[in-house]
Amino acid sequence: MSPVAKELPFLTSELPGIGGQLKCEPEDFVVEECPAYEPSGEGQHLFLWIEKRDLPHDQMLRRLSKVLEISQDDVGVAGIKDRRAVTRQYVSVPNTCGPRVELLESEQLRVLRSSLHGNKLRTGHLRGNRFTVVVRGVSVDASNRSTEIARVLLQSGFPNYYGEQRFGNDGETLTLGLDFLSGNKRPQDIPYQKRRFLLRLALSSVQSDLFNLALARRLQDGLLHTVMDGDVMEVIESGGKFVVDNVDREQARLDHGELSVTGPMFGVKMLSPRGVPAEREARLLEEAGLNLDSFQKFAQLMSGARRAFVVRPSELTSVPVDAGIKFEFSLPSGVYATVLLREFLKAELSEE
Repeated sequence: MSPVAKELPFLTSELPGIGGQLKCEPEDFVVEECPAYEPSGEGQHLFLWIEKRDLPHDQMLRRLSKVLEISQDDVGVAGIKDRRAVTRQYVSVPNTCGPRVELLESEQLRVLRSSLHGNKLRTGHLRGNRFTVVVRGVSVDASNRSTEIARVLLQSGFPNYYGEQRFGNDGETLTLGLDFLSGNKRPQDIPYQKRRFLLRLALSSVQSDLFNLALARRLQDGLLHTVMDGDVMEVIESGGKFVVDNVDREQARLDHGELSVTGPMFGVKMLSPRGVPAEREARLLEEAGLNLDSFQKFAQLMSGARRAFVVRPSELTSVPVDAGIKFEFSLPSGVYATVLLREFLKAELSEE
């Protein structure tokens, strides 16, 4: 119904890419969580600051559950980290697990420190992630090219697309979500053990794909950094949303980096734009064979939200190293590192 990731336009399309390969080794992609808070030192939950290497998220959960002799539901995480990478993050488990924590130690999983806290760690309880990434096999002029692209992205931000892994292999997760919304499939068609996870994933895949298409069209139309009457804006510092009724005032705030235009994560409770922006979003749904009522039967799983069209990376640097180019940068929670890096490589990247 809409473009796959490789068809999404680049912001820096006029600048040549550096080429190269990502994640040749797990150590080429290092991610460190930026926690929303540190554990207090007392309470019923044990926060473990772990390092995992080349380990999928689901396998990490199974190992924690088996070794600590707890249910996977007892494990709290703030976010899912990459598989082929070295990642550091907090997980929380019941404090009764303390005596067995040392048994977790392996080549793929290490516990670096632990502390008690009063509450279980919940999804989204993080400020963002810090990345150190080495791209190998780059072009001869990669250093100059990456410097120029970084200059543009630091000034203008980059399109906040969802990464292609959001849609499954060959878009199968997206197709499943569309089948649910159209009535071609029912949740009962999914095995019970996978139903809750896969249903939520498939439905959010549809929302993400529609958002990507809205963003791509805004970029292609030259409107990515232009405020339109009726747009829904996000205050970057607070995350607050509002509908534009004074274009000149909000354009000045956007130009100063205070605001971002948002796009739709369609659902029954989504804050909707007005005027031309509303017409643009309505056309997206119509072309997909959907309307806002399509989301009603899954209202609890896809109530709707708004997502910033543009994100400005912080502390973005690129330096040549023996293996290629090393990038360091920080991104807010929910923003894909591979989407930033594709602007440099000018190639499609998977984020495992």
